[in-house]
Amino acid sequence: MFCRIRAVTNVEQNLSAVNARVEHAKQAYGRSTVSVLAVSKGMAEIAIRRAFAAGQLEFGESYLQEALIKIAATRDLPIVWHFIGPIQSNKAAAIAEHFSWVHSIDRFKIAERLSAARPESVPPLNVCIQINSSGEDSKSGVATGDLAALASTVAALPRLKLRGLMTIPAPATDSNIQRAVFREVREQFETLCRAGHSLDTLSMGMSADLDSAIAEGATIVRVGAAIFGPREKTKPVKISSD
Repeated sequence: MFCRIRAVTNVEQNLSAVNARVEHAKQAYGRSTVSVLAVSKGMAEIAIRRAFAAGQLEFGESYLQEALIKIAATRDLPIVWHFIGPIQSNKAAAIAEHFSWVHSIDRFKIAERLSAARPESVPPLNVCIQINSSGEDSKSGVATGDLAALASTVAALPRLKLRGLMTIPAPATDSNIQRAVFREVREQFETLCRAGHSLDTLSMGMSADLDSAIAEGATIVRVGAAIFGPREKTKPVKISSD
């Protein structure tokens, strides 16, 4: 696995500022339940420990090998780990074993493998279906036209609990554009609920657009840069478990 691992400063102050921003948006838009998922990919173990000590319990990772090293190193902490990146078929078993949540299901084959590999000794794996809300070829996610069928098949699998939807829209600085995309995802969520699915999670919004996401009903916002600082755009280095 290749990725740059960074230690950062001001984690505690940044996390406090993010929580204040989320609370302000909740009050402004009348939202009751919004949790912050700290996206710790590329971050050093010490940064995770500092965020945890400041009250952050849930962390999101996108790169399996990197995540497994950090999960093992912080096993003394009751962290709730979320997998939020694209899933390769040969990585599904390890993800099912080591994570409590998966946000990025976009096809039945992956859901089926996660279900088959989820240990009986732990609760069902909480999962979200990822929607490709902007229709980008470079982004993972199911097309909205295929969502209903995928949701029905995923919900029927044992050892999985379908909780809701996730999206990563194309970057936009205009809040009206941001909200329009998130609104479409919320409407898809509501359609699934009307069809009989018991859903409670909308994972949408990141550092740059979390206010718009909360305005449109996000229950989880995935925040990396605003907590840990911008990731370095330099040549990655190899992570070793030695």
